[in-house]
Amino acid sequence: TDIVLVLQVRLVMKAHSFIRENVPRVLSSVKDKSGTVPIPRISQYLYFLFAPTLIYRDSYPRNPTIRWGYVATKFAQVLGSLFYAYYIFVRLCIPQFRNSSQETFNLRGLVLCIFNSILPGVLILFLVFFAFLHCWLNAFAEMMRFADRMFYK
Repeated sequence: TDIVLVLQVRLVMKAHSFIRENVPRVLSSVKDKSGTVPIPRISQYLYFLFAPTLIYRDSYPRNPTIRWGYVATKFAQVLGSLFYAYYIFVRLCIPQFRNSSQETFNLRGLVLCIFNSILPGVLILFLVFFAFLHCWLNAFAEMMRFADRMFYK
């Protein structure tokens, strides 16, 4: 359910950007009574839906070719991050909670369990951000020949 919510938020933000960029152009051309109304093509909108950006433009800078070795490296890094997150979870988180479930509930045990889970949780959070924001988005940007790679600005 969280993934669906995140995708819906992303699509709402993209729709807002698309409308915000195109409505003023259409209204100004109608007000000026020019013969042509600058309506974007469907292919431009579809490219925007899959491009790793939230700012709509009619055209984006494009790379001339796709570097498939780079794409494979990024997907391998995503898989490596997932396996490393699984390893951290199995080695550091599950034993902590397994031990706490066998004891009677007390505040000391809860606090120790939480503090012992902070470091693995932060490591997993960093891995998820690296895997998605860096590796996944760069791999898809390369496959779409999207040249503007300013994800972090």
